[in-house]
Amino acid sequence: MSFLDDLEAIASEVVDCGFQLHNDLGPGLLESAYEALMAAELHRRGLSVARQVAVPLSYKGVVVDNAFKIDLLIEQKLIVELKSIDRLAPVHGKQVLTYLRLMSLPLGLLMNFGQATFKDGIRRIANDYYRR
Repeated sequence: MSFLDDLEAIASEVVDCGFQLHNDLGPGLLESAYEALMAAELHRRGLSVARQVAVPLSYKGVVVDNAFKIDLLIEQKLIVELKSIDRLAPVHGKQVLTYLRLMSLPLGLLMNFGQATFKDGIRRIANDYYRR
């Protein structure tokens, strides 16, 4: 299986997990609750999951040790940013795209558990600048 095929299989598993979680619990919990539950369920499904991954940034010789934190990093390949808000703003997608570019990863998922339905709160973010 190629890197991108594997990534798509992982993304599919994550989306299914998010759908089940939203279907079972609905909107309204804190983001941290969804994060803990997603991580536990994905781990139960056999995936490697890291939470609140601090990522350093180096720019023109200046290093920022904790430039941003990834909510969930799945299999060191997929960034998942979680929200629990009424509505996503354009900046949320840009945030994930910036993370992808800085991590040199091709795909991220933005999941907002605050929407009435899961499909209204999920976005795939592709890094057009990704080069393997």
